[in-house]
Amino acid sequence: MSDVSVTVACGPYDHMEALSRGLVKPVGIDVTYLGFQSPPEIFARMIKTNAFDISEMSLSSYFNLRSKGDFPFLALPIFPCRVFRHAYIFVNRDVDIAGPKDLEGKKIGVQQYRQTAATWIRGILTAEYGVDFSGVTWVEGGVNTSRSPDADMDLKPASKIDLISAPAGTSINDLLKSGEVAAYFGARMPNCYQTSQNINRLFPDYRRVEREYFDKTGIFPIMHTLVIREDLHRQKPWIAENMYKAFEASKRWALKQMRFTGTMRYMVPWLNHELEEIDDMFKGGDPYPNGVNANRKVLETLMQFLVDQEFVNAPAPAVDNFFIPMVEWAE
Repeated sequence: MSDVSVTVACGPYDHMEALSRGLVKPVGIDVTYLGFQSPPEIFARMIKTNAFDISEMSLSSYFNLRSKGDFPFLALPIFPCRVFRHAYIFVNRDVDIAGPKDLEGKKIGVQQYRQTAATWIRGILTAEYGVDFSGVTWVEGGVNTSRSPDADMDLKPASKIDLISAPAGTSINDLLKSGEVAAYFGARMPNCYQTSQNINRLFPDYRRVEREYFDKTGIFPIMHTLVIREDLHRQKPWIAENMYKAFEASKRWALKQMRFTGTMRYMVPWLNHELEEIDDMFKGGDPYPNGVNANRKVLETLMQFLVDQEFVNAPAPAVDNFFIPMVEWAE
């Protein structure tokens, strides 16, 4: 019997390289790997047209939509994208913002209010710094290019918030540069940070702050998961388990290549120093562990942030119910 053909749409991550190149092959599955640089394109095509069999997916959108019961995809406990978020809070120096609490009552730009990055940032600022966002006006728009409102995928919280769209033909970058928004939270750097003297990070020494946050909480924020079409999973439930093992094998291959000392695989001058810090921070030198148990605190924290921000109804649902169970096995 021939192998089952499965399309996987995901970013061109180093830990997906072995799978995308066919160096790792899941048992019984012929994988067509579609690498996209822009995750929102993957999310939109999967949600709107069921374009792929397995795809990368915004974790906050998945928790949000799945909790409402009408989302025809199930998540594998694979987490292809993680990013510390303190570095992604930008402020206009001409506005009086000296610290996190000064964000209260301001006008703040976001790519999408529902975005996982913005959800993490709001949650961290509230939990760690006591920021009250109740009086904020939120402005949605494209970061460096203008964007039309995406009403079809607009997930808003249950409570009323002051949420408006950026003026037509205007980007969040334009608004931040001019001071029309005091700050911007998101997943991408605004161009004006590199071109304008009046734009700064809220946490200029962000690497130290992010390390302190990790040392305190153990949280390396998860941005995305992988989902499989629910109808395919019902027809062939073995695919999820075999793909999980392949994703794990691909990640192990990437970690091994990264640690080759004869040359440096990536254009990072202090790569060896970075690897030493990874070993110091993460158990087993793996900054991207998969599985629910290994990520329980991170997953439960994001879920609680979604509840606190009124995307998901209280009490916080058990995160185990959102992922396909995987069998633990000894290699």
